[in-house]
Amino acid sequence: MGMAETVRKLWGGQIVRTGGTALAGLSAEAQARRKSAALPALLQPWSGAQRALPKVTPASLRRFAETPVARRAINVIKDRIASLDWQVRLKRTVKPETVEDLDGKLRALRSALEEPNASDSFRSLLEQVLEDALVGGFGAIEMELTGDPGRPFELWPVDGATIQINPKWDGSASGARFAQVAGVGGQIALADDELMYLRMNPRTHTPFGLGPLEVAFETISSFLGAHRFAGRLASNAVAPYALWMRGATPEQQDRLIRWWQDEMEGTGRVPILSTEEKPDVLRFAAGTDADLRLSWQEFLIRMVANAFGLPPMVLGLERDVNQSTAGAQSDELFRSAVAPLARLVMEHITRDLFAKRLGWREFEFVFNQLEAPDELEAVGIQTQLLAAGVLTVDEVRAMRGLPPLEGSGAQTEIRRGGRLGQTQAGNA
Repeated sequence: MGMAETVRKLWGGQIVRTGGTALAGLSAEAQARRKSAALPALLQPWSGAQRALPKVTPASLRRFAETPVARRAINVIKDRIASLDWQVRLKRTVKPETVEDLDGKLRALRSALEEPNASDSFRSLLEQVLEDALVGGFGAIEMELTGDPGRPFELWPVDGATIQINPKWDGSASGARFAQVAGVGGQIALADDELMYLRMNPRTHTPFGLGPLEVAFETISSFLGAHRFAGRLASNAVAPYALWMRGATPEQQDRLIRWWQDEMEGTGRVPILSTEEKPDVLRFAAGTDADLRLSWQEFLIRMVANAFGLPPMVLGLERDVNQSTAGAQSDELFRSAVAPLARLVMEHITRDLFAKRLGWREFEFVFNQLEAPDELEAVGIQTQLLAAGVLTVDEVRAMRGLPPLEGSGAQTEIRRGGRLGQTQAGNA
């Protein structure tokens, strides 16, 4: 049975699977074998299938993402998220004593995420996925089980532009929800628990997301046109004046031009003319910044910043920024552009990888210090919560991704009980 026929049967409702989703039931042959192609765009230009729902204009989006303004906007968000410290921890509603081999599972998840595959680190994997999410709203990661308790899974970045979505997906984790276009006429079926698909700005009328670069597509196109015009105008500047020789014949005009180019131009000599009539000097309008349309280009840059949820100062517009507003705009950058996308990544790793693929629903993936980007602000908040008895030292250490202090369990309960007793006595 060919691959295309297999995909058609999968999308028609006949579910065919090789291997299961349970970690213990994998054979040696089924361990962490990647199904998706690493670089399918090199094999064939994008073309949508009749029964699929293709993502539009991926080539144009990739090309626009390489322009200076768009690249700066993408890197500001992507690098900030990829640089965040992270941890794997138990969910708040789960008690540690109810989880079998808690320390071993935490070490396994941490080890597998730090080295998701043979060629990527967690940061390099995350940067590729965030790039696709910001460009077209289609970040994708393939998830495969290894059968090794020490490293239970492997992850591979997938070109989200080549992913097609099955409109007849039945909602099950093992159902064929995605297919990747790879090669001439080839399609690779991927179940819901085999592919992590990040959608930015999800909507009801389409299964695809909407990336910030798509929103700014026309704005960037206009900016590139204005930028090219200004570049040509600035590089092909002409002299702001001309000489009008009244009554000169074409031969006399050519002779004057050759004399000026050969004897006068660039020499610094004083030109001397002897003509019956004095030549008239015609002056043209001098070139200014208005001719370069700099205000229009600045407006377009602001629109690109709005599409990405960034303050204009991070794209180089610092004219209206001062010391009192720089800190507020930096906080706005983190809370409006970085934090929402970081939370989307957290939720997908927790739900798709830990819960669906591994079946370990008691764990969650979190970025540390996501609420307060300023370290001094975070320390101040945690110190106040410690003084008020809301948090313990071990809880604060857990928020920072640190292990609890040895022998601190009993002291924690004593401190909690003492503060609770003081609070009750004060209320009485």
